[in-house]
Amino acid sequence: MCAAGFEHASRWYNPRMRGHVCPWWFGYFLLSPLRRWLDPPSRLLAPLVREGMLVLEPGCGMGYYTLDLARLVGPSGRVVAIDLQERMLAGLRRRARRAGLLERIETRLVGQTQLGIDDLAGRVDLMLAIYMVHELIEVRSFFAEARRALKPGGRLLFVEPRAHVSRREFEASLETALGEGFRRADGPLPGRTLQVLLEVPTDPASGP
Repeated sequence: MCAAGFEHASRWYNPRMRGHVCPWWFGYFLLSPLRRWLDPPSRLLAPLVREGMLVLEPGCGMGYYTLDLARLVGPSGRVVAIDLQERMLAGLRRRARRAGLLERIETRLVGQTQLGIDDLAGRVDLMLAIYMVHELIEVRSFFAEARRALKPGGRLLFVEPRAHVSRREFEASLETALGEGFRRADGPLPGRTLQVLLEVPTDPASGP
């Protein structure tokens, strides 16, 4: 979750262990108007998203960020929203349909160890990894798939919740990402503690 209050409220369902996934019914709580007021998605996304982009959002849930992404990419853009739970995706599709944004969003149901995005290799402009890497079983595999999906110069926004992830754990995941070919990128980000903007080098010979 983005707002600190919601991070602490969620402690009980998400122990510090990999492979533990937020239950589908908690997705309704994550859509709280209070959360949007405390931490509106547009504040995080607007500086990073442009019209016409292809954006990949694994761990989309019921679409706390997805609808805002769809508005920002415009009619010429597309959001590929991925989740482990069909009920999460069904909730997202209902909300997108009511908002008139369903045509801009593609939903994909995937397993816990692979994203299933081989068809997007080298095409993605921006990928979000918000409050989900700590739930993964295969972190290295995740960043490797992300690296392949992003085009040269493509960016990955990596954010973790302070309530569940220590600075040391975050840095370990970041080192894994850098080892898979990412490098740190400059970019405007709100003042969260555990966050970094990564990018795929435009020069194949460039290191992290």
